[in-house]
Amino acid sequence: MAAKKKKTRQAKRPAADDSDRKPFKEYFDRAAANALAAQVGRVTKSFDQKKFVRLAVKGLDELEFNGRVVNFSNALAETLPSSRPRAMAILNKSLPDPLPDCENVTDGYLQWPVGQFIADYGVDCFEESMELMIEMTQRFSAEYAIRPFVERYPEEIFKRLLKLTRHKSPHVRRLCSEGIRTRLPWGRKLTALIDDTSPIWPILEKLRDDDEIYVQKSVANNINDIAKDHPEQVVKRLKTWKKGSTPARDWVIKHALRTLIKDGNADALAIVGYGPPKKLKAQLSASPKSVKIGESVELQVDLISGHGRSQSLLVDYAVHYVRKNGSANAKVFKWKSIEILPDSSQTLKKKHSLKTTTIRALYPGEHVVELQVNGQRLASTKFKLTR
Repeated sequence: MAAKKKKTRQAKRPAADDSDRKPFKEYFDRAAANALAAQVGRVTKSFDQKKFVRLAVKGLDELEFNGRVVNFSNALAETLPSSRPRAMAILNKSLPDPLPDCENVTDGYLQWPVGQFIADYGVDCFEESMELMIEMTQRFSAEYAIRPFVERYPEEIFKRLLKLTRHKSPHVRRLCSEGIRTRLPWGRKLTALIDDTSPIWPILEKLRDDDEIYVQKSVANNINDIAKDHPEQVVKRLKTWKKGSTPARDWVIKHALRTLIKDGNADALAIVGYGPPKKLKAQLSASPKSVKIGESVELQVDLISGHGRSQSLLVDYAVHYVRKNGSANAKVFKWKSIEILPDSSQTLKKKHSLKTTTIRALYPGEHVVELQVNGQRLASTKFKLTR
């Protein structure tokens, strides 16, 4: 099936009350509590909106994002009917219109506590919770809500998800893959599936040729998770996927193998068409040799091929970041895919930013950079990072 390269739905920061200026965690504030109270209150007059808001915002200043979501979930539990099936029915009826496409979930963030409520209080109500998750994932996402059900009802949940892979909504089809990722970011690990991945593969087989890139990306991310624990299993499976493959499936395969490719796994590289480089020399340099935190270093590589045929080269580089204790931790970055002609040379240049980010603290010291071509380390250089 040909790929439809639509935009992938992005989880952007939600828009609400000067959200551009405040930390992401503060989305769930009094304004959000009032909005969710009004949403539920529209479908049942018995819902005590004031009580919900009072409970939802209690102690928020001391809570991070996840804690705030749990606060809202607990407030729902205190104000909805004690009958969980009735509570699920009310929440289901309160949901806004389904998202018109797969391009963004900005308007859906308000439903996050609904998913938390399902996970916290709905596990004993399998059918009602499943019905609500199917509807909610079309407004936001239910990938976190479904995980306790995967642990509690593995046989029932995989049987249901297998049927839902044929659902008309791409959001529901994506849930079938995203909800069973073994290492879903922000979600707890599904250790039983890490030990035994066999229930996952029939779902992914059904979705591998989905015509929505939003679903394709989830399939690839799921496999990438599996590859972190079972690289040989993934390589073996994706070799079979290459038989009769389409451009869309080729994209899924390559994206699924990205961690193994960065790790230089020869079998993974071979699947996507990169063999060991032949008669290839490389020189790598960094400029300037001393760089301050917040600046950039320019990397240059000169590649010289003495081989009599063209070669497809996947050029990456690894930066060995100095850690606080003086040790180093390597991080591989993509550079470029090129075709080098027989008995020829190419020069590549790239600027690498050395700004501190929320996911990486930088420390002064000598940093090593290694060039990786088709998984093999061919050259290295150094630069000094200063404050």
